[in-house]
Amino acid sequence: MPVQPPSRADVLRLAAVHGLPVSEDNVDAYQELVGAGLAGYQGLDELVEETVPVRWPRADLGRRPAVEDNPFGGWAWRCSVPGAPSGPLQGMRVGVKDNIAVAGVPLLNGSQMMEGYVPREDATVVTRLLDAGAEVVGKTAVPGYCFDGGGITGYPDPQPVNPWDPTRMAGSSSNGSAVVVVTGQVDLALGGDQGGSVRMPASWSGCVGHKPTHGLVPYTGAFPIETTLDHLGPMARDVATCARALAVLAGADGLDPRQVGVQLQDYVAALELGAAGLRVGVLAEGFDWPGVSDPAVDATVRAAAEALREAGATVQEVSVPMHRHGLAIWNAIATQGATDQMVRGDAVGTGWRGAYPTALVDAYGAARRARAADYPPTVAVTVLTGDWLAERHGHHYYAKAQNLGRALARRYEEALQDVDVLLLPTTAMTAQAVPPVDASVGETVAAALGNLHNTAPFDVTGNPAISVPCGLADGLPVGAMFVGRHFDDATVLRAGAAYELARGAWQGPPSR
Repeated sequence: MPVQPPSRADVLRLAAVHGLPVSEDNVDAYQELVGAGLAGYQGLDELVEETVPVRWPRADLGRRPAVEDNPFGGWAWRCSVPGAPSGPLQGMRVGVKDNIAVAGVPLLNGSQMMEGYVPREDATVVTRLLDAGAEVVGKTAVPGYCFDGGGITGYPDPQPVNPWDPTRMAGSSSNGSAVVVVTGQVDLALGGDQGGSVRMPASWSGCVGHKPTHGLVPYTGAFPIETTLDHLGPMARDVATCARALAVLAGADGLDPRQVGVQLQDYVAALELGAAGLRVGVLAEGFDWPGVSDPAVDATVRAAAEALREAGATVQEVSVPMHRHGLAIWNAIATQGATDQMVRGDAVGTGWRGAYPTALVDAYGAARRARAADYPPTVAVTVLTGDWLAERHGHHYYAKAQNLGRALARRYEEALQDVDVLLLPTTAMTAQAVPPVDASVGETVAAALGNLHNTAPFDVTGNPAISVPCGLADGLPVGAMFVGRHFDDATVLRAGAAYELARGAWQGPPSR
């Protein structure tokens, strides 16, 4: 449909919104100039844009699973997309988080607003998995727009619940990925992490989740929240599987502006180095959060540090006082950044070069304009706050938070000069109870965003981090998080594997 020029009334209305010097005396001139500027857009409609080719045929585009075929609610869609007949991931069954495009398969991103949207292209990470011989067997459930750390705002029902205790949340927003991994329905799953959403469900549900260095894995083809916070990473039952997956997923694709100065390592070989000589810094500020930390969680992670010491690692306490400000810094970036990019920016925003998914822009843009009432409360309160800040303070706090984020990154870098990895609880508490159906908006938002204290700061700084199960507290999993230097994911994976060896076998939930 050609771009229609605005009427005189439209020009006056828009001018009033922005406080522009347009009046009844000069509106005709402005209307003519705007119309002239839009005339060239007809040429764009006549041009065919470049698309990313889909390399592997779909064996079965699939269906939404029946409740009885969806234990613990981990799936949004089941399908079959086999990849290459051979490769480093040959035979692996993979679940793909439902904010990541798989061509021909619906993408809901946890919202009824997205019903009817079917991507035409595969995300880069999907293509790489298929090239490596894996089979995509489904899309994993997520909360609404992945803006939820607990996993209670998603669509459709049933939403994921914790395999260790179905009355508790699985952690989010990659909760569906954690559920299908922990229950053995896949060998590997993809997760996304903007505030901790690979690591938090790994911690609460009892699997391994690796958030790579920002930009190491291309985000092309995934629904963004905020470019500087967006990460994709692997989730599995052990570190070795995550390392094998990262070896396939990592590397620039030439389409993602997040990928600057990407450096690759041999992630699988690093696992053989073990604990001997590894320097572990126990981050003091990651423990004993007032009013938040569960002492049993802190004790379990400190016991993990001792297990590494006994296995040959050097263990010492380190301090980064600014870590306690990381969540506030993240909040300022996520609030206005998501409002500008994920909401007003129709899921892409502007100002970067790369692959723009115009079909997603069209579908989601139309949906959000017509159905904003269907946004979950987490997104609604973010937009209200972001708009209020912009109205009163412009982008002052977003800009300041990004500057503070650089300072926070330097503080971690300084701590990592004396140690190889930092160790702290992934989440300060174990899995919390699912809120009641009639929970208030305040209760829902508190449950959804109450577990980001230790994870969100490393989305701001982009450091690689992995969550590994390290025991149980009151019968629920506890995650130990190892954090490393930028693009030194190999050492982070090494630390996780060394701890797994020291810990011994992890049995998984009794209900599996």
